[in-house]
Amino acid sequence: MTGGSALRGRVRVTGAKNSALKLMAAALLATGRTTLEEVPDILDVHIMSEVLRRLGCGVTFERYPLEPGDSSPSGGGRVLIDVPEEPSSETDYDLVRRMRASISVLGPLVARLGTAKVALPGGDAIGSRGLDMHVAGLERLGATVVNEHGFLIATAPKLVGTSIWLDFPSVGATENLVMAAVLAEGTTIVDNAAREPEIVDLCRMLTAMGARIQGAGTSTITVEGVDGLEPVAYTTVPDRIVAGTWAIGAVMTRGDLVVEGAVAEHLTVPLEKLVNAGATVEPRADGVRVAMEDRPRAVDVVTLPFPGFPTDLQPMAVALAAVSSGTALITENVFEGRFMFVNELVRLGADVRIDGHHAVVRGRERLSSAPVLATDIRAGAGLVLAGLLTDGVTEVQDVRHVDRGYPAFLEQLRGVGVQITRTQLAD
Repeated sequence: MTGGSALRGRVRVTGAKNSALKLMAAALLATGRTTLEEVPDILDVHIMSEVLRRLGCGVTFERYPLEPGDSSPSGGGRVLIDVPEEPSSETDYDLVRRMRASISVLGPLVARLGTAKVALPGGDAIGSRGLDMHVAGLERLGATVVNEHGFLIATAPKLVGTSIWLDFPSVGATENLVMAAVLAEGTTIVDNAAREPEIVDLCRMLTAMGARIQGAGTSTITVEGVDGLEPVAYTTVPDRIVAGTWAIGAVMTRGDLVVEGAVAEHLTVPLEKLVNAGATVEPRADGVRVAMEDRPRAVDVVTLPFPGFPTDLQPMAVALAAVSSGTALITENVFEGRFMFVNELVRLGADVRIDGHHAVVRGRERLSSAPVLATDIRAGAGLVLAGLLTDGVTEVQDVRHVDRGYPAFLEQLRGVGVQITRTQLAD
């Protein structure tokens, strides 16, 4: 990509990766066809599609055509999932190791079939993300869970409602336990539950399927078990991380961008930080407009579970600080490995010092072009944004990571004024 381009125009955000993958897993809870709209056309969705196929489901992805007047695609589509009466209970290692979100089939399979054998997952190298809370919660519901030969094997003739306290408001554990609890006998209360919009989205879909859930979006979720669920048609919530990435990019490049589909309420803290940096932020009926005229001011950021500043936007926050006026302190409280990409940002001339879970970033007017390596989804996006502030051509390698989280990213960048090409397709 060539530096010096301001992001100007409009981009449209499709459904959230971190929601769509769990909605696909939730389809396992009901026999028949579930239809999901606004699903991002990304690698992780296609991996999850194959996970479901090998469980016996029929899965079709239908890409949306380019709408009249659109300069670039949104990268969204429709997923049709046909779930058999008796799906398989075992997932394949070769797929699960490629994507951590595939562990989300564990809860639905145990609830539906009374047994599940799920390979221990892989995913991004951003720090420790153990499955202890998933396992402890399922055991509280009455399941027996063992770890054998790289698989989690859970069995439960019948799950029974109970009270569960999560040591940390884990999104994945909350989702898995809620999906298990919807078919359990009696009432389950999950305390210290995650509050993210993706949790609310999952609970809304489950409710549409016939589940009885209260408290989604709060720290206490109550689930009253039902005998069965029905398949539904449902639209995925817009991706707040992709929307936040575009918003930060507009500020970094001193651009003017309308992010269609962005939900301002899902980005309260990040948008407040951009206002503090000097940006104009205008929530609109169709999304959010973000504009910046001058060089941004440095702002401190502390990542926290929702409604705090999301850890998935931390690399973009570091990239913003790297070109801002002044010094920013970025504190990472969620994933200890999030700063792995900083060495790559330093190759672009950024002035960043790491001390434990803190990064001190002294802003520079301009960065310098260099080849850099994407270490995970969000780090890759952050490096692309940083490349827009360099003095030449920057090459971001291993962009397969970015492909996992940002549908039609290159096409949308071109649509808002960026000179960017892909020199080799990701594997």
